[in-house]
Amino acid sequence: MRPTPPLAAGGRTVANLLSATEWMLPSPASQVHTISVLPSQSPTPRHELAFSNLTTSLGNGGGKGVEAGSHRFHVVRDDLLHPLANGNKARKLDALLPLLRRRGATDIVTCGGCQSAHAAAVAVHCAEWGIRSHILLRGEQLDVPTGYNLISLMFGNVTYASRSLYAQRDEMLYEHATRVAGSNGTVMWADDIIGEDLVVDEDTTYGNCSRRVMIVKEGAGTVQALLGVMRLVDYLSGTTLFGQDEKVHIVVDSGTGTTAVGLALGAVCLGLQWRVTAVMLADTLERMVENDTHGSLVQWVNRSSPRSGILIVIEDTRPPSL
Repeated sequence: MRPTPPLAAGGRTVANLLSATEWMLPSPASQVHTISVLPSQSPTPRHELAFSNLTTSLGNGGGKGVEAGSHRFHVVRDDLLHPLANGNKARKLDALLPLLRRRGATDIVTCGGCQSAHAAAVAVHCAEWGIRSHILLRGEQLDVPTGYNLISLMFGNVTYASRSLYAQRDEMLYEHATRVAGSNGTVMWADDIIGEDLVVDEDTTYGNCSRRVMIVKEGAGTVQALLGVMRLVDYLSGTTLFGQDEKVHIVVDSGTGTTAVGLALGAVCLGLQWRVTAVMLADTLERMVENDTHGSLVQWVNRSSPRSGILIVIEDTRPPSL
């Protein structure tokens, strides 16, 4: 097994950083389904495929039950992490939420669309951790709340923002956080913690009754959110399905790009031969490439078909068994 590369600043290895971090999720584990692509039984020579869905047991030589000679790929079922708030939204809060609580956060302000999965995840997990959440949702209140909108209403303090107000997100978030904090409270952006050690050894909670409001950007697009995704990479690389020396291709649905960058950074920092392709949800290829300061970490591609329900697909590049 190759040694874990040290972090650029200070020599601490990524493995040590991950092991010293306080996490929201009790375990990084995720179910992985193996999809085997079988020859079509149809007499016509068209490209018709049949799929077999096998739930992989990562601790017991997973994937060995796949039919010999078949091509296969694997789906990481992060949608099963939590009954109400899951997927990459939970991964991005995995290290961020405990860090904010250790910084004394009493309230968290964030924003999203009317059916924002991120907003619902913040509302649910803040309720579990004893933090008040304040959610700014774009648009008008639904006549009949459903889906993630209903979950946000159940667990958070929801305010609807007009589209013109929402267009200036930073100003909107800060003004709302200031109102929540009141005259005696304080307001801080989650991004402002970037200059501090992400692993906090001392207790920094505050004993007074004033509110300490933290602002989390839409989609939890912060540096701290990368750690939860890197934790997933570390877990997957330690399984029997995806070894340290395997060449793996990850294809991920991408909105803000935080998950894709976290997967790629995790692979690089852990010394893995993994590559990441991000299928963009709405952004333009030119803007994502322009904002990708690390250049070749992620391959950004335009979406050519409607969004699927698959969160992360991991393609094993090993040749089919004979």
